[in-house]
Amino acid sequence: MEYRTLGRTGIKVSPLCLGAMMFGAWGTQDHDESIRIIHAALDAGINFVDTADVYSFGESEEIVGKALAKTKRHRVVLATKVHGQMGQDPNAQGNSRRWIMAACDNSLRRLGTDYIDLYQIHRPSPETDIDDTLGALTDLVRAGKIRYFGSSTFPAHEIVEAQWVAERRARERFVTEQPPYSVLVRGIEKDVLPMCQKYGMGVLSWSPLAGGWLSGAFGPGKVNTSRRSAMLPHHYDMEVPGNRQKIEAVGALTKVADEAGLSLIQLALGFVLEHPAVTSPIIGPRTMEHLESQLPALELRLGPDVLDRIDEIVPPGIDLNETDVGWVPAAIADKGLRRRTR
Repeated sequence: MEYRTLGRTGIKVSPLCLGAMMFGAWGTQDHDESIRIIHAALDAGINFVDTADVYSFGESEEIVGKALAKTKRHRVVLATKVHGQMGQDPNAQGNSRRWIMAACDNSLRRLGTDYIDLYQIHRPSPETDIDDTLGALTDLVRAGKIRYFGSSTFPAHEIVEAQWVAERRARERFVTEQPPYSVLVRGIEKDVLPMCQKYGMGVLSWSPLAGGWLSGAFGPGKVNTSRRSAMLPHHYDMEVPGNRQKIEAVGALTKVADEAGLSLIQLALGFVLEHPAVTSPIIGPRTMEHLESQLPALELRLGPDVLDRIDEIVPPGIDLNETDVGWVPAAIADKGLRRRTR
């Protein structure tokens, strides 16, 4: 396997990152089975594992910690995230110094480790000064609790702002970005990915199978059995025009995969792996079967003819359903910010 360098950190990571969102109450509730899946991924050569405090409200981190306790910790590049609401306390969320410091200690305890390789801000926080966030993360680096830190689902202009603030205020900087990216969600090709390249940031992209749309389970005439449809109905509601477009695209992409001698999963992962800005797409298996269906992508390369056909089906820079991007800016979500007060 050819390992890739994570941005400018010098760290070598596998072409696929194992995402742990589906380990715990949100997915596989059997801890022993989740640990077996993690170890199978490590045995296959994956050395990059990503989780978050909010996944099953800490349970995912606990499972990952149990798995790490049964292997050599230094062999795993461990990533987790902070931002999501973790309880009833209104301050147990966000990107403030107060919460980041507390949340990091909580994650270290659940993971059973004394350091995190990559600590990520899960979403932007418009009410928090980015300098406050960067200052807290810099202090965590200097305390030895984290090695590096990154952002997740940040728009391009906030990626740039964070880089400028880090330089001007002598902070450590975001070294990675974790955006949504798949054949069906390509909007970041316009700005986020070029900015990551400009600033030498590694990219571990999430949902390369577009929330299961590119798993082979969906398509014309197939019934949606995804567990995520109950949690995120707008991603699957056929009344949404973008979702009807996704059905059409999946049918066409399945034909491309068949003609190339690939599964739809392999085509989807191969597409993301080919972008020069992407370091490692994050796979999120719930079962051993899911993992085994995705591992062949570790050695996969798509030819230009296949990539051209994909571009014809879903043009570059297009999000078929714009609600799939994972975060809506307050300036769009809150109509009060778009209307002049009298």
